Amino acid sequence: MEPTDICFFESRRPFLTGLAYRILGSLAEAEDAVQDTYLKWQAGEHEAIANPAAWLTATCTRRCIDMLRSARLSRVDYVGAWLPEPVHTMTEKNAEEVVELSSTLSLAFMLVLERLAPKERAAYLLREIFDQSYEDVAAALNVTEAACRKLVSRARIRVGREEPGAVVPKERQDMLLTAFQAAITTGRTGQLATLMREDIELRADGGGKVLALLQPLSGKEDVLSFLGDTLKSSWAGYRWQHIDINGTRGALVFDGALLAASISFAWDVQGRLCGIYIMRNPDKLARLDGSERTIQ
Repeated sequence: MEPTDICFFESRRPFLTGLAYRILGSLAEAEDAVQDTYLKWQAGEHEAIANPAAWLTATCTRRCIDMLRSARLSRVDYVGAWLPEPVHTMTEKNAEEVVELSSTLSLAFMLVLERLAPKERAAYLLREIFDQSYEDVAAALNVTEAACRKLVSRARIRVGREEPGAVVPKERQDMLLTAFQAAITTGRTGQLATLMREDIELRADGGGKVLALLQPLSGKEDVLSFLGDTLKSSWAGYRWQHIDINGTRGALVFDGALLAASISFAWDVQGRLCGIYIMRNPDKLARLDGSERTIQ
């Protein structure tokens, strides 16, 4: 393979990884899909490919759809609530790029995408998030343009009003994170309560491998009680590290040298806390090693 061919693929890798991650909800699986795409690219005759970028997008998308179908079958027996794998994202971006990344990479938005069938999800992401033409999306999915438009239309309806939107200012995110940590370390939840919506939801993913809530917890009173009582008693003495997770402020919590959990948040358009996501599954925490990921 010519060096320029390798360089071209590497230039597309962040895009492909971002697409694959949003389709699959797993960074490990996304990187596998991108690697499979690379192997096909390496074995192909590039002079016969009219549009290399479109070829890579189509190949990666189709691989992701196959993987997502298999993954959803395996999730039937998943223990407790399922959450996407959290990612430590890069922070050296301008304000506009941070907002765009955060709104389409947040765990809250990834959970909304779970409503969609695999082809709907891919079509919606390619058209609405990555701004691909209907013609290119149809080619990537190997469907007619009319069928592609129907897929995107159905996806829009299922996503509803919960499309990517403005992210709250970083200062408010930091204020929330500080109040959240204080609620757990001191048991005083008053400041955090003022930043919450009444119908807030807390989800924890332990994957059946560690202790975690099996069902989502809803309502301000129950969530505050869980944070200020249950987590305070079990997380006493844990070390906290504030980082960017999926484009927004979050935290890693360590029990000694062991990464015990990651914490991510969701906000409504008024900047109120509406979702708390606690990842405890050690398999999904394995890649939160402090290194930032380049995802578009």
